Amino acid sequence: MTDLATYIADIKKYTSNTNEAAVAGIVRHLGIALRNRDSSLVAGKDPAELARLRDGFLKKKLALTDDDKKLDAAIQSVIEKLKADHTKSRVTVCYLLAEHFKKLDLFVKPA
Repeated sequence: MTDLATYIADIKKYTSNTNEAAVAGIVRHLGIALRNRDSSLVAGKDPAELARLRDGFLKKKLALTDDDKKLDAAIQSVIEKLKADHTKSRVTVCYLLAEHFKKLDLFVKPA
């Protein structure tokens, strides 16, 4: 999955109101991680991967200060939503987490 339309199509499977500008911003934010197939996917059962999502994306990028238990529950909720998909796109996971915490605006460049 390399082009924006592919990411948007994947996200639309899980949410009805897709903000395409936010998807583009998340793709920009993730940048180099999307070049490699392994790093472009999220391993939903790997505790280290989930901790990296919590600490690097939720706490650092989204600037959330909730306790780890609440953040981990949100991550698990998204992973559960994507459980039928064996290749969980990092863009989709990050988008759904940003949407959950109402932080999509962080990824939209002002006009």
